Amino acid sequence: MTDTVVLTRTDRVLEIRLNRPEKKNALTRAMYDAMADAFVQVDADPTLRVALLTGTGDSFTSGNDIADFQARAAGDGEGSASRFLPALASMRKPLIGAVNGAAIGVGTTMLMHCDLIVAARSARFVMPFTSLGLVPEAGSSLLFPRLLGHQRASALLLLGEPLDAATAHEWGFVNRVVEDASLTQVAHEIAQRVASLPPQAVQLTKQLMRHGEGDLAGRMTEELALFRERVHSAEAAEAFRGFMERRRPADRSAG
Repeated sequence: MTDTVVLTRTDRVLEIRLNRPEKKNALTRAMYDAMADAFVQVDADPTLRVALLTGTGDSFTSGNDIADFQARAAGDGEGSASRFLPALASMRKPLIGAVNGAAIGVGTTMLMHCDLIVAARSARFVMPFTSLGLVPEAGSSLLFPRLLGHQRASALLLLGEPLDAATAHEWGFVNRVVEDASLTQVAHEIAQRVASLPPQAVQLTKQLMRHGEGDLAGRMTEELALFRERVHSAEAAEAFRGFMERRRPADRSAG
């Protein structure tokens, strides 16, 4: 538990709130660990039926904290996401996303594992992996083409084009779009509705729907291996230097 991830219980719902608004809820190792622990807690506690994931302030999350990410990359590249992602993907109980403002990188890909998503009108989804010399993760290279089709997924994952809340709803990525001031209330109302249903029926229904993702674990493993390789590449190092220096990365391609 950390003050950058705040857990609040309301009846049978556990809210997991990213709480680092001064840094746009940029994710650190400690935050990944706290979220993974919360997912395990929800599944293990028979008195909890639903988890709700949201952010404090004007952003859901700006993705990985760059300084923390670079420190991890200088090591073995393992990173806390290798524990966080399996905990997220294997949740038996429903997970609801309530997206306020920007959801960058893993801030968007993690949402693919939510069962229901409510977005504020300010929500904006961006996955700039290739521009940083990286590859997508969290199974997104499998799940986004399945959900949105290859061309739309290519625009998001190859080009890193932003997706606004209204378009995300039109494309079926989010269930509802609400005014920013109503986001928390509406998300909790939906969570309470789910929590009021027979819990075993809900969990078994989620299990049945997830059975079609039999190759998801393999894809996540493949993505993680490539991601670790890319983190240590010269291409990614130059992309991150360019990002930090607010310039375009130098083109060092061999052809």
